[in-house]
Amino acid sequence: MNDPTYRQAERLPYKTYKRIYNGRASIMLAMICVISCLSAQLLAEEAPTLVIDDLEPYIVTASRTAESTLDTPYIVERIDDTVMIERAVRSVPEALEQTPGVVVQKTSNGQGSPIIRGFTGYHNLFLIDGVRLNNAGFRSGPNQYWNTVDSQGLSAIELVKSQGSVLYGADAVGGTLQAITRAPVYADSGFLASGRSYSRYASGENSFIQRLEAAVSDSDKYGLIIGGTYKDFGDIRAAGLGCLPKTAYQEWDFDAKLEIFLNQDTRLTLFHQQVDVDNAWRTHKTVFGKSWRGTTLGDERARILDQDRMLSYIQLEGETSNAFFDHYIVSLSRQKQNEDRYRERADGRVDFQGFDITSYGAWVQFDRELDLTRITYGASYYQDQSDSYRRDYNADGSFKGRSVQGPIGDDGTYHLVGAFVNTATPIGERLTADLGARYTYAKASIGKVESPATGKQISINDQWSNVVGSGRLSWQLDQQNHWRIFSGISQAFRAPNFSDLSRLDSNRSNEIETPVPNLEPEKFLTYEIGIKTQSERLSGSLSYFYTDVRDLILRTPTGRMIDGLNEVTKQNIGDGYVHGIEVSGAFQVTDMISLFGGFAYQDSKVSTFPTSQPVIRDEPLSRLMPTNGYGGIRLDLADGQCWLEALITAVGRGDRLSTRDIRDTQRIPPGGTPGYWLATIRSGWQARENILITAAVENLTDQDYRAHGSGQNEPGINLILGAEIRF
Repeated sequence: MNDPTYRQAERLPYKTYKRIYNGRASIMLAMICVISCLSAQLLAEEAPTLVIDDLEPYIVTASRTAESTLDTPYIVERIDDTVMIERAVRSVPEALEQTPGVVVQKTSNGQGSPIIRGFTGYHNLFLIDGVRLNNAGFRSGPNQYWNTVDSQGLSAIELVKSQGSVLYGADAVGGTLQAITRAPVYADSGFLASGRSYSRYASGENSFIQRLEAAVSDSDKYGLIIGGTYKDFGDIRAAGLGCLPKTAYQEWDFDAKLEIFLNQDTRLTLFHQQVDVDNAWRTHKTVFGKSWRGTTLGDERARILDQDRMLSYIQLEGETSNAFFDHYIVSLSRQKQNEDRYRERADGRVDFQGFDITSYGAWVQFDRELDLTRITYGASYYQDQSDSYRRDYNADGSFKGRSVQGPIGDDGTYHLVGAFVNTATPIGERLTADLGARYTYAKASIGKVESPATGKQISINDQWSNVVGSGRLSWQLDQQNHWRIFSGISQAFRAPNFSDLSRLDSNRSNEIETPVPNLEPEKFLTYEIGIKTQSERLSGSLSYFYTDVRDLILRTPTGRMIDGLNEVTKQNIGDGYVHGIEVSGAFQVTDMISLFGGFAYQDSKVSTFPTSQPVIRDEPLSRLMPTNGYGGIRLDLADGQCWLEALITAVGRGDRLSTRDIRDTQRIPPGGTPGYWLATIRSGWQARENILITAAVENLTDQDYRAHGSGQNEPGINLILGAEIRF
């Protein structure tokens, strides 16, 4: 992609794969799965007895220690690998689609960014085994970075909404998501060799995914797991629009984890993970886009992104007994993210731009159980180093020049330091109080930034510090601990990063974002109250949240035109709120039948400059989530060897728009994104103890739709087949 000889889009290393698709065949295959399940049920020797596992799932992200989902004073969503396989998800963002309060926006097929409680981009924090994926180059709006974590290489993801900055630091505003990577399998004793294969095919996406992994272990000594994933995504077939050109891309993933048990109480973990995404087009900016419900089309001949990311860490975890802690984790990490963009304009001019960010991280955590409280404390330090470039070529292919910077400032260093303490204290028999505080220091030094006024090279240096707190209560309502009420107040703090201070890049429809120094930190305060239940037959939650927003960094138009685009810059002008209600639940009607569902509503008002004139008015947050809900039924048949699931999803019209949403005509139709409803059927068959076959038909009625704020439509009728083999 960096080679300037690739002047024409057709010369790029791009592959197209054509597969036969037939909607009727998809429905017939789904019916075969249904008939197979019913046959297995009828042939069972005796009526099945479903054993209810009343052990509550335990999560680690909400409090940095193992705790049941019921006991945590937060709304926590845990999605393990079993659920991800049953739903046949293709990416981490899409794993959150059945989560109240979350909408998954896709600028392109290779980009996915969840909007959690009104916030996306760098306002949500992503962790990989406790290591920050977020770095100083993250953008404020939807971006592709969550899509660079291979969902096939994870054992679970945990999402904690509106947690605040106390436990994990900056960016944890809308939510904190932790990706827990796959680990070796151990026998009760002795040596064990194992492996796993997972295959997934989807007709509407024209895609194929293959995951292979192998593991060896010796109980209480060591364990090693190595895995790789290949993903080939073809062009999407969308209802009403047909084939969407240039939505195909390829991806390769690799991960390895070595666990060494130094003694029965101490484990050393070495981990490496990398991803390579090739030729992911941002199609709506190009002539290959397709208009839908009045959206406008771009005029670029090509806009193509390559993305690489590598993460390595070493972690030491153990149990001990001293006056200061009885459990500890020490982590050292290095992560490198690289992105390159090729753009060919309507007149034939070409530019290559991109940046590398290398992040070095270190954090420690200590836990201590005292007579009256449980205390968790620790510290972290991350340093991000950026290199950025841009090269321009004339329409005849001749070299035009090299810019001072690429999409972010060049030769930058960002320091992020934090120290925290959190306590969980029982008050009486049924009430627990969580109290915590964090100190944060951030410093940005960017050596090469292009001045939007003069085009000359300038530098930006600034630093910020802050203390935030959090207080949460959890009250056990009944003796059996099946019902709990929780409430709390959590502060969040986010200092400006490289993207805020130095971004020079095209943004939404017909906009270009330019650098601006002297920004102040953003501040948030979230109030939340809710009720949760967990029993043999019923589980669920109901919650209300209100997030007060102060000094939000928003893009505002300047009235200037740069290279045919409207210039926007950033200011701390966003004061307002976002609030909402979320409901989710599941009920075991009989041993074989269960019902599940969810609902979410959000609203917001934030002060903005809607025009080039300095007139402040209140508007919704950009891409505010439409009201939505889902409901389904599940049948577990043949003594648990087979299951069927039917799901209906309904999404309201996305018409509560900000001024910038209205102007984003390439992604949002006039008047807003139309509402839609989707029907899905899923099934699974445990053919053998080590073989699982799954099938699903999504969008049964072939609806033409797109998620609010996205740059493309989703597939029409989509047959998904999956197979997992363990050996």
